[in-house]
Amino acid sequence: MYPPRGFPPRKPRIRENVNEAIRAREVRAVFPDGTVEVMPTPAAVRKAQDMGLDLIVIAPTAEPPVAKAMDYGQWQYENKKKQHEAKKKQHVIQVKELKFRPNTDDHDYEFKKNHALRFLKEGNRVKAVVQFRGREIAHVDLGKNLLLRFAQDLTGVGTVEGQPKLEGRNAHIILSPVKSSSGSGSPAKEGGAAPKEKKPQQSSSNEGNSAPAAPAGSDASS
Repeated sequence: MYPPRGFPPRKPRIRENVNEAIRAREVRAVFPDGTVEVMPTPAAVRKAQDMGLDLIVIAPTAEPPVAKAMDYGQWQYENKKKQHEAKKKQHVIQVKELKFRPNTDDHDYEFKKNHALRFLKEGNRVKAVVQFRGREIAHVDLGKNLLLRFAQDLTGVGTVEGQPKLEGRNAHIILSPVKSSSGSGSPAKEGGAAPKEKKPQQSSSNEGNSAPAAPAGSDASS
């Protein structure tokens, strides 16, 4: 059996803004039955614990702070769930790098261009880099022309941020995704031209009085 270690025992973690850890002298306490009451913090804590609940500060900057009687575990679970949903909705823009050579063949070029299309549609930026090795540095124009062709092929999906730049033995260009103007298209264009509403034609005086009633006593057959 191992001898006991000389470490001090761990102190229990103090839950901030919960029950006895609430530092405010009084709180605006909200209870499950809908009652709201400004009362001293110890009294509010006792009332919440009598209900089998915890008193949790939900608005610490209010005057006085707002505290709600609820189950601490349930409150923690709901908070984590909200944070998880918020992270899912957030989109972190990344810079995706694609590397070329001055003599990149068409197959490799098309393959990387399709990758760039996907990256831009996902809302990420794309950095296209042409690497020059050895004597290839003498043909910088080939690399810049390739980058300009790359940007031209992605017109409508990506926007170029400046002209190609040469840094050392690398030339690069950066493209940002084009912001889609949602809702700009009218329904008439999407579902075909909407039929124009026909205005009622005003009948002429002759048409409106056509086929007048035969005067009384006249022969209809004549």
